[in-house]
Formats: sequence, structure tokens, C-alpha cells
Amino acid sequence: MFRKVLIANRGEIAIRIIRACRELGVETVAVYSEADAEALHTRMADEAVCVGPPAPRESYNNQANVLSAAVITEADAVHPGYGFLAENAAFAEACAHAGLRFIGPSPESIQQMGDEAAARMLMKEHGVPILPGTEGAIRNEQQAVRAAGEVGFPLMVKAAAGGGGKGMRIVHEEAEFQNALNMAQAEAAAAFGNADVYLERYLEQSRHVEFQILADAAGEVIHLGERECSIQTARHQKMIEEAPCVALSPELREEMGQAAVRAARAANYENAGTVEFLLDGQGNYYFIEMNTRIQVEHPVTEWITGVDLIKAQIRIAAGEPLGLTQDDIQPRGHCIEARVTAEDPENDFAPSAGQVTELELPGGFGVRVDTLLFPSYTVPSYYDSLLCKITAWGADRDAAIQRMQRCLSELRVGGIPTNAAFLRKILASEAFQKAELSTNFLQRGMNGS
Repeated sequence: MFRKVLIANRGEIAIRIIRACRELGVETVAVYSEADAEALHTRMADEAVCVGPPAPRESYNNQANVLSAAVITEADAVHPGYGFLAENAAFAEACAHAGLRFIGPSPESIQQMGDEAAARMLMKEHGVPILPGTEGAIRNEQQAVRAAGEVGFPLMVKAAAGGGGKGMRIVHEEAEFQNALNMAQAEAAAAFGNADVYLERYLEQSRHVEFQILADAAGEVIHLGERECSIQTARHQKMIEEAPCVALSPELREEMGQAAVRAARAANYENAGTVEFLLDGQGNYYFIEMNTRIQVEHPVTEWITGVDLIKAQIRIAAGEPLGLTQDDIQPRGHCIEARVTAEDPENDFAPSAGQVTELELPGGFGVRVDTLLFPSYTVPSYYDSLLCKITAWGADRDAAIQRMQRCLSELRVGGIPTNAAFLRKILASEAFQKAELSTNFLQRGMNGS
């Protein structure tokens, strides 16, 4: 086991990793920007090192500064969390060159699955269903127009090096295509330093269903069941996740789970990852991407399986065997996660910043809150707007919904706008109560399908 782990992240995920390390008897090093000098993760870690000014490119995304912090504090390993450097193959490789263990997959797996166009082709070769689309990235405008005609409308323009909903545009008809292409390329270039995009058929009514994977260095691979993440904003940012997905029969769950395992094996995958699918109303499913990191929504899987995914990541990276078989995974009950963000739903989810003047967090049986908040905390404007994740477990879906509604009614965050009231509206809607979910749930006004 490692002696000391540097956490190359901030906020609630940094705190989550610190807690897991503490339970394993591992010391922790937090990194922080000047904007996060008083943040909770810097106070909870055993050591904390400033890695630069507030802007992410100068601090949390500054590979040299983060690696220097790991070296000077004599850390053994680096946990990247999610976002920032988590899916950066060059950073994972740089960690190895510096004698640090990267707590995640190999640079080769990150690069292979991070190129979404190439990942699609790999999945096709290994019998994992993919949506009709282009075989590789679009190189020029003429090729794009020709490919759009072949794929057909509606279609999705997607960043080849993408993730997190960036560099994506839905195109319903030919007249919209050129503008959507230009916008997706510009956003992809800004977010990933790579303007390459590919085209994929868009399913108007589909569910977003993802399978959690764990794999060790000996080649053991299991899945821990699925999460449904269909409730998303128009910018493809997830808002509510749950497990299990009520649309899956036992047979379909088994089939999709094994497809996810094949996907991980095809990528020679090690550590935790997520294989994401779209599911249509006829039970057909299609690979869309693999996230080579821990997910924001990992707590719902932890609730229903009893597996601590962060500890599993650390143990696997330290060379320990998985210690679990597929038969050991026996999901229990139902769990829902709500992402409470510093955003104004009445203003197109515009992000907000400022001081928290009031804070009351929910609790009780079956409730977990992962948060970076504390009274008088000042939410900075430089980073992701996530304030806290509330997860509510119940014996069944109805009980989980009822518990989550209670939690959101107890939550008080004063001083800044949040989306908490909007989340309550979603949970109370007839369509959500009936589990009539799709990725365009919000766009169709929360009405039933």
C-alpha cells in the first residue's frame, strides 16, 4: 500500500479521496490554487501545496506544478479524481517518469479510449454495438457534408477527444449542420486542444445507461451494474442519476454488463472506469464512450453494491488483486443522486459565485452528502459549479424518490442561486415518477413520452 497520495483535484472529490486514504492509513497531499487557499480540502489533507493562480491552466491543469508538488512532498502516487488531468494520457505518463503511480488506467488506455472516434472502431471490432456514424474524425468541410448525408438526420456532432458534454451539437436538419459543425469544432478546440469531430446518428428518445467497471493488473474485470443518467441539461450536463435502471430486464442487464466487460478488456483496462451506452425503446443499446476515471455519480453504485470505489482504485493501483468476482456483486435497493450546483435555472443555468451566507445540509437514514461547502465559504467563479451531491437510498425507487424529496426540502444554501428547487420540480414530475426518462427529458418539458 502507498505511504502518501497526492490528490490532483479540488472540491468534493478531493475530500472524498482524502477520506478514503485516511481509512486506509495513507497520508494525503492536497494541491490548491490561490482561489482555494481556504477551501475545505486544503484543511483536511495532511499537507497542502499551492500550485498556482486561480485559472485552472495555471494551477490544477499545470502538470509541471502538480508533479513538482508530488515530488517535493515525497508522495508515492497521484489520484486525479475527475476533470482537470484525470483523462490526460500525457500526465499519466509524466507521473510514471517521475516515479509516481497514477491511480487510474495506463496512458495507452486513456489515449485509446479518449479518442472517441477510434474507440468506436475498437468497440465494433469486439462486438460491442455502436451507433451508425463516421469511421474516424472529420478532416474537412467537404468530407463533413458528405458524411452527414450518409449518416442521416438527426445526427450528433461530437468532439473526437471529447467528454463531459463539451464539443457536442445535435443537428435535426441539413440547414443547421454547418453552423453546428463550426460551433462543435470551436468548443472542442477550446476544451481539448483538438478540433477534430465525428458524426453519429442521434436517437431522439433514448436513455443514457452506463456500467461501472473495475479491473486489476492480473486481467480480472467485473462490472458493478448500471446507472441511469438520462436527466441532463441541453448542454449534456447530468443532473440526476440513479441505480438500477428500471428499463432493464435481468437478461438485458446481463447482456449490457458483459458488453461493458468486453469493452474494458479490448482496451486492456486497469482500475475503475465507466462504459456508457444509449438505450432505445426497443431494447437496443449502443456504445457512446468510455470514461477512464471515477465518475461524479459513483456514490449511487457504492450505495447499492457496498463497494468503496475510491478504495478499490487505490488498492488496484498499489498492485493488490481485485478481490471480487462478478458473483459477489449483488445490488440491493435503489439509489438516486442529485447534483446541487451554483447555477440559476431561470437564467439558462448561468453559473453563479459568491459567499454562502446560510448552510443547512440534509441527513438521516439512507442519506449521504458529498460537498465542499461550509458556512461563509466563497464559491469561486473559476471552476465547475457543483456544490454538493446528495444521494438517497431506499428499498425501492419510490422510497428513494421520497427520501430525496425530503433531502432537497431540508437543504438551505443562502447567498447564491442554486438549482435545488429545479431538482425538486423534476422529482415531482409525473414523467419522473413513472420513470419515463430520456436524454431530452428537460427539452420536452418533463412531460411523459
